[in-house]
Amino acid sequence: MLRHGPLVQHFLWRWLSGMRSLSTVLIIFSLAASSPALPASKDDSAADWLPFIPKAVKDWRDELADKGLALFSSYVGDTIRNASGGIKRGTIYEGRFDLTIEADLDKLAGWSNTKIHADVFQSHGKGLTKNYVGNIAPISEIEALPTTRLYELWIEHSLLGDSVSIKVGQQAADVEFFDSETDDLFINNTFGWPAIMASNLPAGGPSPPLAALGVRVKAKLSEHFTAFAAIFDGDAAGPGPLDQDPQSRNRYGLNFRAKDPPWTIGQIKYDYDLEIGNHTLPGNITPGGWFHAGQFDDQRFTAEGLSRADPTGSGVPRKLRRNTGMFAVVEQTLYRPNSVKDKGVSNSVPGITAFARVAFSPSDRNVIDFYADSGFGVVGLVPNRPNDRIGAAIAYMHISPVAQQLDRDGQLYTGIASPVRSAETLVEIIYEAHLKPGWLLAPYFQYVIRPSGGVPSPTDPSGLSRIGNAAVFGLTTTLKY
Repeated sequence: MLRHGPLVQHFLWRWLSGMRSLSTVLIIFSLAASSPALPASKDDSAADWLPFIPKAVKDWRDELADKGLALFSSYVGDTIRNASGGIKRGTIYEGRFDLTIEADLDKLAGWSNTKIHADVFQSHGKGLTKNYVGNIAPISEIEALPTTRLYELWIEHSLLGDSVSIKVGQQAADVEFFDSETDDLFINNTFGWPAIMASNLPAGGPSPPLAALGVRVKAKLSEHFTAFAAIFDGDAAGPGPLDQDPQSRNRYGLNFRAKDPPWTIGQIKYDYDLEIGNHTLPGNITPGGWFHAGQFDDQRFTAEGLSRADPTGSGVPRKLRRNTGMFAVVEQTLYRPNSVKDKGVSNSVPGITAFARVAFSPSDRNVIDFYADSGFGVVGLVPNRPNDRIGAAIAYMHISPVAQQLDRDGQLYTGIASPVRSAETLVEIIYEAHLKPGWLLAPYFQYVIRPSGGVPSPTDPSGLSRIGNAAVFGLTTTLKY
């Protein structure tokens, strides 16, 4: 064993050298994490300790908030390395700066129970998913086309004692629909907006980085039941070539499209409490469904009834009318100290929570016909670090049988035993350290099994081998002000 020591050291040195900036940041993280976490401030802002923010700026921001105009900003930076598998190895850095403005119209204009929300972000860097891994679910939720974009712009009014609220304007669906509290801990985009939505809906549906014009109604029906319903423009980017990134068709978020076939979604959330021993463990179940009135590409056939892989045909997919989907979310608190009396599942109070989600869509017009994920989060159980969180999750994306048959058609017509897609599975493990109020540092690991379901590797001229399983290491830094 000892005679292999220099060889092992050489291998480790080459691997660590490839990590470049990631290894440097990990060292910084290890030093910062050695000290106890400071308690979060009321607004979880870094304003109190960032040395380069003058007191006059802080006072001006507080005065505006008192008058009804609140300003928030954040910066998220992600350093990620694909260490093995995928299309190729490499390290990237990407970031996003957000500026949010919320206006309380009760204070500003005497219009009670009404607020206006606007969010602009600037994204930069080259994403790891498309260039290095080649998978379906983006490795980082901030991965986007470099640009400055208006994201959300909406007005919300509450009535009947806040039991009903109506939101109108450019908005996203991922915050309230098909969502849980616990999944917000994770970095992969599918845990924010599931890949079955992002892959099957035009432009990925109203979710980061593209929101869409829409109307959302939320109604508290009883102590336990809350109903959500929304109708959105069905394509935030607009039509364009299949090989073009939809984000480039609405680069600045100013298209405000309203004439595309609509997309509607609804769900009912049931909140409950389990009494186990001396513990009250809250949970919720949320079934729902969606409907899109537009046209979708047949996953196998052309308008002439031939396989899209048939060289004698046009290769242009047949158009199928309408699309649908069903989904369900279950979230449950598994452990909570007796001292915690908060009602409802929360990812910010001490305890352990878990979630599971499942969704189905027709296989003839969708790349993914079945989706499932599950995971858990642990909060406040690390000694001397009450705000830190730890989590692990897994997601499964099944390629539809019709799309798989198209792959077999390709084998038939080309005579090449190229891979047939089956499913993509990914696992994520993360530790989120709250170093100071408004400053989070989160190292994470993701393992992607059969990227894109097992497509041919672009580096293999024979077309016989698929993209290899990818091991991804990342570190996310978040600053909030």
